[in-house]
Amino acid sequence: MENYLLRTGVTLRMLDELSVIHVAGTKGKGSTSAMCESVLRHHGYRTGFYSSPHLVAVRERIRLNGCIVDKETFSKHFHDVYDRLHATQSYEGDMPKYFAFLTVLAYNMFLKEKVDVAIVEVGIGGVVDYTNVLRKVPVVGITALGLDHTSILGTTLPEIAEAKAGIMKTGCDAYTVQQPTDAMEVLERVASNVKCSLHIVPDYKSYTFENGLKLQLSVNIEAYCMNASLAIQLAHAWMRKNKTNSLTNTNLINGAINEKLSKENDIANSIITKLPNKTIKGLSVCKWPGRYQVIETDFSTFYLDGAHTKESMEICAEWFEAHNR
Repeated sequence: MENYLLRTGVTLRMLDELSVIHVAGTKGKGSTSAMCESVLRHHGYRTGFYSSPHLVAVRERIRLNGCIVDKETFSKHFHDVYDRLHATQSYEGDMPKYFAFLTVLAYNMFLKEKVDVAIVEVGIGGVVDYTNVLRKVPVVGITALGLDHTSILGTTLPEIAEAKAGIMKTGCDAYTVQQPTDAMEVLERVASNVKCSLHIVPDYKSYTFENGLKLQLSVNIEAYCMNASLAIQLAHAWMRKNKTNSLTNTNLINGAINEKLSKENDIANSIITKLPNKTIKGLSVCKWPGRYQVIETDFSTFYLDGAHTKESMEICAEWFEAHNR
């Protein structure tokens, strides 16, 4: 992976300058990442977001400031990256595989488009995932763990936890939801080994809101609320780590923003529980197509969700039932 990046003109040192929130897990990676991106964007940061898979068009995987990259921008970056890779082949067919290429493309695009922060969703696993070429990551999130991709990651929860925990880096702040005991033990061991802090996010019901505001998520089921709690902690951990940085790509004066956050929300702590208005707004407007999605027409109502594991199907059934009581 490093070689592919180098062939496009991106060194690991250059990649170190890309501030990334890296998200792994079995269930809820996409919705957690989407909510995290929305929160940061509503706080005024210029965001990049890399996710998978796409529903209709491959451009959906790479977003800038919350928007799917337009055809012209995507085409420009695509051909630039492809042409550089094609011109530097050491033998016929010396090109990255599909997901590796898209990852190289996303990292190139985020650097050239000068995002403040990139939210990067792992493809499969973590430790050997193409996205994990990153050496410096300030904030890491691990969503709910379960049995999936067992032919690649292992057939037991501890094996899968080991693979997912591979995105933890020395000095990062890592956050996760409540996990089964055997999986949590693995996460704690890996965090200790790489010398990073690991925090369990609070129950969604423990949050309080500014000015008596109420937060209405687009989906009101336990699993989605758990993802929202993780997204909150990831976004605010990143803002806390960057409060002294001068980020020139945003329209806001970040020092003033973070000073306000620090005073009002005790953001100096590892866990935030009082949510500012911009965080509430970012969460409430976030929608993730194909995940707990409802489409109403004149003749019918469609319920769409990409559930593909036993646990995900159970959550999908709970969501559908809640909508039709």
